[in-house]
Amino acid sequence: MRKASNPQGMWWQVVFFLTALLVVVADQLTKLWIVSSLDVGQSLFEAGIFQIVRIQNTGSSFGLFQDRSFVLTIVAIVGIALLLFYALFAYRRYPILDSRLGIIALGLILGGIIGNLIDRVRLGGVTDFISVGWWPAFNIADSALVVGAIIFAYSLLLSLVRKH
Repeated sequence: MRKASNPQGMWWQVVFFLTALLVVVADQLTKLWIVSSLDVGQSLFEAGIFQIVRIQNTGSSFGLFQDRSFVLTIVAIVGIALLLFYALFAYRRYPILDSRLGIIALGLILGGIIGNLIDRVRLGGVTDFISVGWWPAFNIADSALVVGAIIFAYSLLLSLVRKH
């Protein structure tokens, strides 16, 4: 991120935190809607391979680490701390990660981690509800994490190419 002492640097910190906040709000509102509308396993909508179905996941992506919510909570907290440390302090030292795309990507990742962490703390697991074909069910936070990681990798590659 750009230096916080100049207006442009402050703007990108605002973009970073606003992106994360928007992801958390969208994620929590959709999960609230699903939890208040459906019982676990109940489906609301189905069209071909697309389905809205409430699933409670006590693991991580692809159902890995089932019933390990405590460990996944600790990993999430460490991830949040690292992202915040980078966003607030370390960006000055590692300008290779300093791009508009990179900042938005990190905001998406932060928002996704926080969104799922809220579920783990409140419910002991994550509420997933979007099911597409054979792919494991997911939610808005999961989508933000994946999209953020892809954008971040692309941003990092772009910055490496520009340096050479």
